[in-house]
Formats: sequence, structure tokens, C-alpha cells
Amino acid sequence: MALRFTVSDDVRALAPGFTHLAIEARGLVNGPSTADSSALLDAAARRLAERLEGRAPHEDAHIAAWRETYSAFGSKPNRTRNSAEALAKRALADGGLPRINLLVDAYNAISVAHLIPVGGEDTDHIKGGMRLIRATGDEPFLTVAGGERIVEHPDAGEIVWCDDEGVTCRRWNWRQGVRTRLTEESVNAVFLLESLAPMTIGELEAAGSELADSLEKLSPGAQISVGVPE
Repeated sequence: MALRFTVSDDVRALAPGFTHLAIEARGLVNGPSTADSSALLDAAARRLAERLEGRAPHEDAHIAAWRETYSAFGSKPNRTRNSAEALAKRALADGGLPRINLLVDAYNAISVAHLIPVGGEDTDHIKGGMRLIRATGDEPFLTVAGGERIVEHPDAGEIVWCDDEGVTCRRWNWRQGVRTRLTEESVNAVFLLESLAPMTIGELEAAGSELADSLEKLSPGAQISVGVPE
């Protein structure tokens, strides 16, 4: 993988069962949601309902593990849900999943179908490598409020993904920043799948393989590289 990912020792100590898988893609073709990307989301919602069999998302063992981990670094899981749980709740609601763009639809579908946090970043806007750390509270986080771009800062001790320019995602995988998010103009990207025990390496790799297949179908000719779980 051309992009380097590191996880700090204190994060490893907090969540020793944490594993992540990165998929790097170049030459992607993004654009508005289509019937194909919408079908991925609809199928994912059906798979989720079959998996849960009437249970709430937080009753799934993997989501429960994420809730415990969020609590361990001081984040209230009922207030700031991990991205997989938040999407799952939307998938089960009457309004269903949002349609964003081709690439976001693809990774959101994998997140919902496998109940795993998945994110996508535009690698042309990442500065240096990606690091998962406990924040000092001084790191800048570019977001949007009231339609305007503003800079916020994470809480001290909060788990964040960051690069050399600042935070790219707050509270581990709760809220992505606007600087590196995937837009319809994005052509190069990295997709990060994150798991905790009891999810197995095999289950993580299966989710990654399915995402790679979806990306190949949505962007024929793109160069896609699936990393090794770390």
C-alpha cells in the first residue's frame, strides 16, 4: 500500500482486538448515485434485516464491542454512534439509506451489509500518512456548520484518525471531515474497514473483497489494491 497507516500504542492498549483493512484505488470514476449504486444500498438493507432478525443494531456482537470501546475513551455511544451503527439505524428506518455518490454508496452498502465501520478518503487531499491516535485536543478538524466551513477541535483523549494537516475523522469513525471526503470529482481513494473482536479476520477480508468487487464494477479499469489486515 502506498499510503501508510499507523495505530498508536495507547490506542492498541485501549482496544487490543482492533484490526483494519485498507483498500487503495486509483483511476476511479465517481459521480451522482445511479440505479446500480442504489441497488447496492437496497440489497445491503435487506441483508441487514435478515442478519438482525428483528434485533436492534446495538444488539449485534460487533456493534456492542464498538459501543464498549467508545465508552472506554469517554464517548457516549448513545449520543455519538459509530458509523456502522448509525448507518444501520437509517437502513432500518422508513427513510432508508441516503444516496450520496457512487463511491460513498458502495462503501456504505458494505458497512450496512456486514455491520462494520467503513470510510473513504480522497488520497489526493491526504497529507502524509494516516494515524489513529488519542488526541491532545489541539488538532484542527475541518467540518461544516450552518452551511459554512469551520474548524473544530477534538476532546483531549478522544480517538481520532489524522494526517499531517489535522483530524480526518473524529471519535474513531463517528464524523468524517470535509477536507478528505470523497466527492464526485475524486479519482484516487483509500477505503478503510475497521473491526473489533468478535469479528474474525476472515469476515473482515470478506467485506473487503466485496467492496473491491463493487468498486471494479462501478469504475471499470480502476487500479484496486487490497491490503493485509493489521
